[in-house]
Amino acid sequence: MGILNVTPDSFSDGGKFYGVNEAVRQGLRMIADGADIIDIGGESTRPGARPLSLNDELKRVIPVIKIIARKAPKTLISIDTYKAPVAEAAIKAGARIINDISGLGFDKDMAAVAAKYKTPVIIMHIKGTPGNMQDNPVYRNLMRELIRYFRQRIRLAIATGIKKSQIIIDPGIGFGKRLDDNYAILKRLNELRRLDQPLMVGPSRKSFIGKVLDLPADERLEGTAAAVAISILNGADIVRVHDVKEMKRVARICDYLKQI
Repeated sequence: MGILNVTPDSFSDGGKFYGVNEAVRQGLRMIADGADIIDIGGESTRPGARPLSLNDELKRVIPVIKIIARKAPKTLISIDTYKAPVAEAAIKAGARIINDISGLGFDKDMAAVAAKYKTPVIIMHIKGTPGNMQDNPVYRNLMRELIRYFRQRIRLAIATGIKKSQIIIDPGIGFGKRLDDNYAILKRLNELRRLDQPLMVGPSRKSFIGKVLDLPADERLEGTAAAVAISILNGADIVRVHDVKEMKRVARICDYLKQI
């Protein structure tokens, strides 16, 4: 999954692909580099981020989705949003997956939208909101709490009409997690396999890498590669990344290793 942030303020690439033309070019470049899914988001959800208005989010993402869907019809597009109206508009524009950082929790209508359009959903774990999620998050038993959360959210999704086969889970690296929580998730990722759902991990360029390497976001390629490799070897089905060409190569080596 290639990350396409149509935002002026995302932590790693905010402003780079803010215009429609720039965003489309980047999306098509990631497809050429081997992305199977393009994840398009219009609102930064970095720690401390402020919410974006519905209209502003729609203006950012819908034109980009329409053009990429037309130019690359075989590529899956996911909409990175927690707002049901944005998800619905994105599906009508050509998106085929909903990637909700709130796990269907911030907007009570999100699950119903996914069910109505029979759209696969990525349910992420988050503790709090982007504005406060890093304000001293604490876990008594990290993996047990993640599993409990996912079971509850999966039950909600199914009760609303979403098929179990269309639910993907994401442990939410960096979303309400302490430094060592993120590494513990990577190390113990296979424990989430007991939920019997496809698993996505998004470690790309995040601060848990930067804090260990003491490097800014644009110098975390090798750290991201290590996290991606660990994720795949420990059970990730999808990796969400900025650097598609490089991480595609990492994934191919990991996939080969898993097959022998």
